[in-house]
Amino acid sequence: MAHEILTTTQMAEADRRTIAAGTPGIVLMERAGLAVAEAIAARWTVRPVAVLCGPGNNGGDGYVIARRLRDWGWPVTVAPLGDPARLRGDAAIAAARWGGPLAADAAAALHTADLAVDALFGAGLARPLDGAAAELVGRLAAAGCPVVAVDMPSGVHGDTGAVWGVAAAADLTVTFARRKIGHVIGEGLLLSGPLLVADIGIADRTIADLDVSVFANHPELWPSALTPPHRTAHKYARGHVVVRGGVMTGAARLAAQAARRIGAGLVTAVAAPGTDAVLAADAPGTIVAEQGRWPDLLHDPRVGVVVIGPGAGRTQETRRAVVDAARAGKPLVLDADALTVFEDDPDALFAVLTPADVLTPHAGEFGRLFGAADGSADGAGADGADKVTGTRQAARRAGAVVLHKGADTVVADPTGMTLIETSGPPGLATAGAGDVLAGMIAGLRAQGLPPTPAAAAAARLHADAARRGPARLIAEDLISAIRI
Repeated sequence: MAHEILTTTQMAEADRRTIAAGTPGIVLMERAGLAVAEAIAARWTVRPVAVLCGPGNNGGDGYVIARRLRDWGWPVTVAPLGDPARLRGDAAIAAARWGGPLAADAAAALHTADLAVDALFGAGLARPLDGAAAELVGRLAAAGCPVVAVDMPSGVHGDTGAVWGVAAAADLTVTFARRKIGHVIGEGLLLSGPLLVADIGIADRTIADLDVSVFANHPELWPSALTPPHRTAHKYARGHVVVRGGVMTGAARLAAQAARRIGAGLVTAVAAPGTDAVLAADAPGTIVAEQGRWPDLLHDPRVGVVVIGPGAGRTQETRRAVVDAARAGKPLVLDADALTVFEDDPDALFAVLTPADVLTPHAGEFGRLFGAADGSADGAGADGADKVTGTRQAARRAGAVVLHKGADTVVADPTGMTLIETSGPPGLATAGAGDVLAGMIAGLRAQGLPPTPAAAAAARLHADAARRGPARLIAEDLISAIRI
């Protein structure tokens, strides 16, 4: 599967360019409908099918699907939304080729169906569903039979994954050429179900010419630095990570152990007063330094990456530590308290950051530092309507890489390069998992990975570790499960 993820505008442009190059639009529609029909036939036995056809090209795909299934002996009922006589262009051609009866009552058609095809609106939805459209999608959601969505579950915004009014969950979604942002973000990630990307003849070169900058996270997108150490490597060649914690030592211990496990050659934990014995007793291989050594560590050329935030405390001391480390030129991984401590003056943080730094906020921390994804100041929508755009804007504003955590983790850098990781299991919703992730990023950075690939690789390896862990995962389980 190709890794590009398209906006609806980019997909429309890919269609336009393909048509301009000589492939008629009706040919693309026929290929799309055939792909969906074949996917249905491959997954379900012959049964009564209700095909709900909308007033645009998504509905046109539906008429092709209905015709193909009927030709293969499936009992098909077509239920249009609106008057098919008002269809234009390729959709009108597809409807004419169907040539069969049309159900006057879509609700009744759903009642007698053992499979429903949602060909109402797709990814190009332009406004929230209301009226008859919302009522029909609501009935589809309550139908109780398997649902196959064409392109995108109707009601899901193609660029944000947000539900516009109402949407029905799909048991299979078939989209075309490439995934769309709405398939991998927000509610769209959950509602799309298993996703099949069908080839309808849009060339890879056409996609490449669109200057796509959003990708599904995948090892093929990372450099080859995720390789075993050379046989002559020594501990400093594998990188030295410093973790600056606080009186709550558990978080710093998790970050330090994760950095070691993922391959950093040396990890030093800077202990808050009175905590050095706790840190030293935890893991013999982690070096423990008193806070008095902090300035020396910042000016040690062998220290490659500094982690600040896990358990650090929302104090002026934490704030000064961030600024001092940045001014010393150390690449930073900032999490938790190291972010929240700047909520009253985010620009003071952004002023000292560089593109070498990585911020790892969850939704609440993102909102406190950047405001909501929709641009408001209270953070209420930080994990909501447009997480991709919000994270990209945050990375540009901060001048650093931002890893916006969640079931749909978004990694963006100041250039606009964006990777989306969706493989994290629900078990990662446990205290300390973010501390482990911060340590993993730092460990990869110390070994030479650039910041964006290090953040993206850590997000995937973190999810992989969680899947190896027990059903009732705790953060400590992640560390022993890390593999490269």
